[in-house]
Amino acid sequence: MFSRFGLRFRMAASYVAVSAAAVLIVEGILLAIAVPQIESARHSAQTAEQQAKRAETSQAQAKARVAAIGIASTVGSSASFLATGQPELSDGRLLAKAAKKLDTSLIGSPNTTDGGEASTGPNPDTTEATMAVATVGGDIVLAMGISTPTIPAEALSGGARIGLKTVDGRTRAWAVQPIAITNASDEPGARTIGLAYEELPSPPADTATTPISNSQRPMTESVTGLITAGALILVLLVPVGALFGLFSTGRLIQRIRRLALGTEAMADGDLRSRIPISGGDEVGQLEHAFNTMAERLEQAITAERDAAGSAARRAERTRIARELHDSISQDLFSASLVAGGLRKALPSETLLWRQAGSMEVTLERTRREMRAMLMELRPVALEDAGLAAALEEMCRAYEARLGIPITARIELTDVIPAVEHAVLRVVQEALGNAVRHGNPTTIEVEVTGAGEKVTLTIRDDGTGFDLERVAERRGMGLDLIRERVEELGGTVHVVTAPQQGTTVRVML
Repeated sequence: MFSRFGLRFRMAASYVAVSAAAVLIVEGILLAIAVPQIESARHSAQTAEQQAKRAETSQAQAKARVAAIGIASTVGSSASFLATGQPELSDGRLLAKAAKKLDTSLIGSPNTTDGGEASTGPNPDTTEATMAVATVGGDIVLAMGISTPTIPAEALSGGARIGLKTVDGRTRAWAVQPIAITNASDEPGARTIGLAYEELPSPPADTATTPISNSQRPMTESVTGLITAGALILVLLVPVGALFGLFSTGRLIQRIRRLALGTEAMADGDLRSRIPISGGDEVGQLEHAFNTMAERLEQAITAERDAAGSAARRAERTRIARELHDSISQDLFSASLVAGGLRKALPSETLLWRQAGSMEVTLERTRREMRAMLMELRPVALEDAGLAAALEEMCRAYEARLGIPITARIELTDVIPAVEHAVLRVVQEALGNAVRHGNPTTIEVEVTGAGEKVTLTIRDDGTGFDLERVAERRGMGLDLIRERVEELGGTVHVVTAPQQGTTVRVML
């Protein structure tokens, strides 16, 4: 969407977006902390209200139970007294007569169901209460209070019980207590003749959602103020963030533009293009990486050009070797045959016979040197086969072409390219020197080492030479060997003497 705008505008927009996101995240965290506190306070208020309602319910049940116990005790005492004087009365008649004697000042005006007289003058504290005396089966004998109650079925299951019930949408607590009388003397123990039932108003058992209390309002107002402040910050952040982004990215954009220009220059072929490193940050690291890339690219192209020149030189050496082999070598061979035939045709021990023999030896030595020179001109496939294989191939080629047994022991591991080329050329030069000048019957080649450290030993059993007079002789190639080795910081040691062979030891 913003790709058509510049990097500077997009970075400014990103600053605004990141800042706005930070504000929203902080707002979210603060709200996440405040809202649970409000909810916890509301829950605590509801829990406290529920506990208060449960306490009121328990208190109402306790009052109803105490009242039921009082009614049962009063009616039971009256019934026991009546049973003593009138033992012929049934339990129902005893219960009805005893219920009529209740203290109406304590339990309120009765509503009788047995046609008895009801006293007046209700207790003001029991105007919401309902009392009843009933038989064991649940038939109400006497009812007092605001209405005639309906005794719950679970109250008739025997024993003292308490509970809750709903009447006209309101919750009421009830309690039931058995009414027992003492039997006549011929009937030991006590028996239950009825039930005392008390019913009182109670708060509802269910919990409704309560409004936020006064203590919660400050917290709610704090949350509202927090949201308002966050919205105001977001409104002010847009112009401030945009200006900050535009001013703070000026130098960065300039550095990136300079890097882009350098890249375009390199793409146009200017491999010497470099960018000044303007800092140690990521852009500075990118500038340093650009300069490093440019240097390596320039070195790679230079190496490629050198490799192309080396390939051309190898091709030229191959052509020269082929020309020498096809022309001069054949002529030398023909001249050697002529000299041999001339020596055989002349009388022995004559001057011409000795000159013909000398000519034959000279031509044979020249042919031998020519073969050695052709071997030096012959390219070796170092890149394809590796150094160890190239040295093995070189030794076999010298042995096959020159007829000199060569013992080779090559033990090399991970030799660097610069050392590889030096080792190959030193061994080739040493073998050529031995063949051309030493006239050996056997040659030993030993190359060992790894990485940058390599040891070379080329030993022959040829004629050897005098080291003090080596400067007077030409074509030995020792100077070339020393130059190659000293370029890599190595050393060359030559051990030789006339008719004692030669040993060349090179340490790289």
